[in-house]
Amino acid sequence: MSDTPVIGVLALQGDVREHLIALASADALARPVRRPEELAEVDGLVIPGGESTTMSKLAALFGLLEPLRERVRDGMPVYGTCAGMILLADKILDPRSGQETVGGIDMIVRRNAFGRQNESFEAAVEVAGVEGGPVEGVFIRAPWVESVGAQARVVAEHGGHIVAVRQGNALATSFHPELTGDHRVHALFVEMVRAVG
Repeated sequence: MSDTPVIGVLALQGDVREHLIALASADALARPVRRPEELAEVDGLVIPGGESTTMSKLAALFGLLEPLRERVRDGMPVYGTCAGMILLADKILDPRSGQETVGGIDMIVRRNAFGRQNESFEAAVEVAGVEGGPVEGVFIRAPWVESVGAQARVVAEHGGHIVAVRQGNALATSFHPELTGDHRVHALFVEMVRAVG
């Protein structure tokens, strides 16, 4: 890998464009990923927000679910926001019927834990590993983490709930940093990708 890692954004649904912009501003070569061949060409992957059940079904439909699981198991750096966090959880507390996850983080996640769309909010969140003060977190029908296993490390909390977790090369946040113009969380992820290269 050159000094500029190639980072994909899973482009099946959700706020793909915002992640591509955030990654580019953090000095990565960002590209959308919709097919297994495109997944094979990236050094790391962002799984964006959206609707987690729809995303898992589309990933299966596009033949991406198994290749995704395999790459994550093999240590490819991956970052999930909101629905992406749910997809990276080894277990969902209240899964919809037929909902599957990619897994990779030993955590149990509760979907829509912070409430419905009209209860969305923004909050300053201190994220371990991100310097320069708290980041502005946008919480939209956001999940939270009920509990983490021994391998996972809590990197942020809000209102007494776990909202960001890291395990090895996998990072997940309940909130959407890509919607704020503050790209420090993406910069942290780009550094994680570089460290693997």
